[in-house]
Amino acid sequence: MSTDANAGYTVGWICAISTEYLAAQLCLDEAHERPEYQSPHDNNDYTLGRVGKHNVVIAVLPDGEYGTSSAASVARDMLHSFPNVRIGLMVGIGGGAPTRSEDVRLGDIVISTPRDGEGGVLQYDFGKTIQDQAFRQTAFLNRPPTVLLTAVNGLKTEYRRKRRQLEETISGIIRMEEEDLQEELSRPPASSDRLYRSDFVYTPDKENGCVEACGIDSSNLIARPERTRPQSPVVHYGLIASANQLMKDALVRDKLAAEQGVLCFEMEAAGLMNHFPCLVIRGICDYSDSHKNKEWQSYAAVAAAVYAKELLYRIVPNKVEAEKKIGDVLSAVEKGVDEVRSDVKDTKNVVTDLELEQRREKMERWLSPPDPSTNYNNALQQRQEGSGLWFLQTDAFAEWKKRRNSFLWLHGIPGCGKTILSSTIIEDLERTSPQCLLYFYFDFNDTHKQTLDSMVRSLMSQLYSKGGDPLKELDSLYSSFQDGRRQPPGESLCKTFLRMVEQIKDVWIILDALDECLTRGGPSTEGLLLWIRDLLTSEQRNVHLLVTSRPEQDINSVVSEFADQKHIVPIQSDLIANDIHSYVHTRVRQREGLKRWRSQPAIQDEIESRLMEQADGM
Repeated sequence: MSTDANAGYTVGWICAISTEYLAAQLCLDEAHERPEYQSPHDNNDYTLGRVGKHNVVIAVLPDGEYGTSSAASVARDMLHSFPNVRIGLMVGIGGGAPTRSEDVRLGDIVISTPRDGEGGVLQYDFGKTIQDQAFRQTAFLNRPPTVLLTAVNGLKTEYRRKRRQLEETISGIIRMEEEDLQEELSRPPASSDRLYRSDFVYTPDKENGCVEACGIDSSNLIARPERTRPQSPVVHYGLIASANQLMKDALVRDKLAAEQGVLCFEMEAAGLMNHFPCLVIRGICDYSDSHKNKEWQSYAAVAAAVYAKELLYRIVPNKVEAEKKIGDVLSAVEKGVDEVRSDVKDTKNVVTDLELEQRREKMERWLSPPDPSTNYNNALQQRQEGSGLWFLQTDAFAEWKKRRNSFLWLHGIPGCGKTILSSTIIEDLERTSPQCLLYFYFDFNDTHKQTLDSMVRSLMSQLYSKGGDPLKELDSLYSSFQDGRRQPPGESLCKTFLRMVEQIKDVWIILDALDECLTRGGPSTEGLLLWIRDLLTSEQRNVHLLVTSRPEQDINSVVSEFADQKHIVPIQSDLIANDIHSYVHTRVRQREGLKRWRSQPAIQDEIESRLMEQADGM
């Protein structure tokens, strides 16, 4: 059988266990050969055949696997190998939920039919399957296809006229089998149909089964009148409840039956209804309580399969062909779901961004960090084009960017352009896109930018604004200080910042003008210099730190303890000569007070020459 031959099968029939699979095979009018082609990722086992005028493909779940996800996998695989399937049936056994209004008994059949505009299957979840356990409804699932519901209504009318038809068809199919199989499939005696009180629970016993342990004491049983035709299954129409766990709790069963109108419980349909629109047909083999046994399973499976067979007899082939392929329907649904999912994702991103922005504002108010961007922008405005390129092209800078826990100290005399050079470096790093760039300018002219505490608050705020894992560290600190109603000491700030840095793969930090920090000395939680040493000495962090300052003795003393001389770079006059010349040249030609010399280039050149001589690296 080729791929083209697979296209001739328009009815998909899914079973959960081998007992149901056997019953389905017995109901075929004609058996076909096994398929010659299956999709590479299709792990199903198939039986092919004809029922009435329909070609049917029957599949069974893997042995030992139950539940909604397994059923969904079987259905998806079937559609890959048999893409022309247009209607689906989920046929097998289930647990009944008898009530005063619905006298559901063993051997009866329940059909998933919609009510009140909802689908015929209720998906629900519940925790431990023990007595008195509450349940949580999750959703009514999709309605079965209309062509199947129409046939259900027609067959309902047919059974009203031919009341023994179902019973006779079941008996006729069973009689066609070998004697030992007949015995297995036959309807058990009515005496074995026992409905126990909901509060009477059977505890499994290794020595005694349910019958021996629970007995037939009438005080534990619910008395029910004998039916007029005790051998004829009754067909019930309504809601089937589906979950990933077996229902063994009579009290929860009764609660769902009373509140939702549930007639039957099973474990597979919820995995199919939104992926494989189908009709669910269940033969009742127990009462969804603790008194389970397998005595009625074979007969119940046959009864459900026979109902499915007679249902297909009522459907003419052209009505099935008129249905859309289930695979095409699902593709359209999945496309719509993807679009909705994309919209939801976009909305979630917006909400997340808003929430993060609110958190940032909250942290900003709490930390009150000074803003280093004012210093950065002022320095960029003073910088002449091309300034600082000499340093960006050095081996020292290239190595600093690559080496783990790298450090550079650039020092020079006052006025040599250290702050402008820092801004040039920051601009270069922003352009080459390091993941996490932080910077701070100490400033004698701004009292809010002269301490270790101010610097750490600023760096923490910058790091928090970048999002990601570091947020939780600062959030934790915020919570521990009465949700921001108290201010943390410097020690807490320093330690939290170090933990934040540990959450980032690479951190780039530029600190300008260390000599303008008033709290350079002291321990690492109070003094800037030892804080720098501690920042660089942990293998749990990867920090690229570059600092600038005047060549002060205390700075040199501490830096020399942990940095090699090649990582200490003096800003010498010959290195910055071009930068100074560019600056002087521009100022001479643009300064308002020197505009009278603009028509005399020779005088301008002389002014430049004299200023360069007097600059001496400043």
